[in-house]
Amino acid sequence: MTPVREQKARTSEARERAVELCRKKRVLIPTFAQLRDPSKAPETVKARLKKVELSAIDPANLFRITWHNDVETGLFGPVNFFEVPSAITGVPARIFGLVGSRFPTGAHKVGAAFGCLAPRLVSGGFDPTRQKAVWPSTGNYCRGGAFDSALLGCASVAILPEGMSRERFEWLRRVGSEVIATPGTESNVKEIYDKCAEIRRTRPDCVIFNQFAEFGNSAWHYHCTGPAVEEAFGALGARRLAGFVSATGSAGTIAAGDYLRTRFPDVRVAAVEPVECPTLYANGFGEHRIEGIGDKHVPWVHNVRNTDALVAIRDEDCMRLLRLFNEPAGHKALHAEGVPGAAIGSLSLLGISGICNLLASIKLAKHYGLGPEDAVATVFTDSVELYRSRLAETTAARGKYGAEQGGRDLERLLWGAGTDWVKELRLEDRLAIHNLKYFTWVEQQGKSSDELRRLWDPAFWTETFAQASAWDRQIAEFNRDTGLS
Repeated sequence: MTPVREQKARTSEARERAVELCRKKRVLIPTFAQLRDPSKAPETVKARLKKVELSAIDPANLFRITWHNDVETGLFGPVNFFEVPSAITGVPARIFGLVGSRFPTGAHKVGAAFGCLAPRLVSGGFDPTRQKAVWPSTGNYCRGGAFDSALLGCASVAILPEGMSRERFEWLRRVGSEVIATPGTESNVKEIYDKCAEIRRTRPDCVIFNQFAEFGNSAWHYHCTGPAVEEAFGALGARRLAGFVSATGSAGTIAAGDYLRTRFPDVRVAAVEPVECPTLYANGFGEHRIEGIGDKHVPWVHNVRNTDALVAIRDEDCMRLLRLFNEPAGHKALHAEGVPGAAIGSLSLLGISGICNLLASIKLAKHYGLGPEDAVATVFTDSVELYRSRLAETTAARGKYGAEQGGRDLERLLWGAGTDWVKELRLEDRLAIHNLKYFTWVEQQGKSSDELRRLWDPAFWTETFAQASAWDRQIAEFNRDTGLS
């Protein structure tokens, strides 16, 4: 048998075993179209979900990998988003963010993980009965991957920096994932890649789902997050979607901007990173505390040509606002300035990276002089629930947070946010950032120069995002073979 035939046979056998596993465990795989619009989910699934908790390790929760979860009914409703009032932002523009904490894992990265896993599962590229799924991450992605793996009943390996919040490690161990902690914090992505290389050499039963390089990540955001922003904008009632802001991280979420460009040609797409590690902004490096933003490199899946601006945010500002938004004294300070109680109660929906995105949205609105008819969209990746330990650590180190400090933080960090660290990108600037991919991906990770050149072609991205239709056909066929659809 030729090598090609042998590979086809292995793929076919892996798919057969995956089909049998899903049949036994009654795992129905949702399509990208169903996660974009969960009203299309089968009625049998909806009936099942009424009895299943949002965070339960139950295969039905694959259909809750969507921006539309209704926590009251247990089913689906409008997109979950939160508009931060001008009394907080200090700008007339309408700033709103999709709410990631309404996903089963409490963060939207479970969608990116699904986008990477599903195409390989249904095509025979991953055998959940004989292989372990490896999820390299700076925090939330490996949680999403471990959750998706648990729903299938397959083994998972989570790789994340040792300096991430305690809550992440505790959660991963609760779902039964193997956990590998690499040196450093969010900025130490190279150490994660080194561990992946070691696993490839020494553990042939492992399959690595690298969010920084797999287009299923960006495709999920293009087809699910982009339309969710569009729907939320429609509900907001603003006249113009002027901006979409996303911390880069794995550069999956920012692909929603590629979709939005097709619907709102004048939208400005802004990438966000820490001042302490301004890789895109200034070829910089360093350490920071904005958990979930891996950096010191340009992700392979980032369509840099479609990025209009860069915004850098100080991590200290995010940490101070985490206290303002969640400490009783911070709430008292906000009440004193006339911030509505309902808005104050919703601020816990913003974790550290969500606060970073909020600050960047304010700076972008000020930079472009946006008014009340303009809206800026962003993503509140996760909530304070993943950072309660950080609040306790800060209190232990700095003392109790006071209302006077809260007033100063509101005035200086939000109302007083400046337009420093905002950079508009010319075409040559974008090409320069794109070319930085060479040093990670060609020199270190086995990509070719020709592949890198293809990423600069807009047609490549159109073709890449269009793959979701083919994946959905494969998913539908897989489900038919299990006998569950």
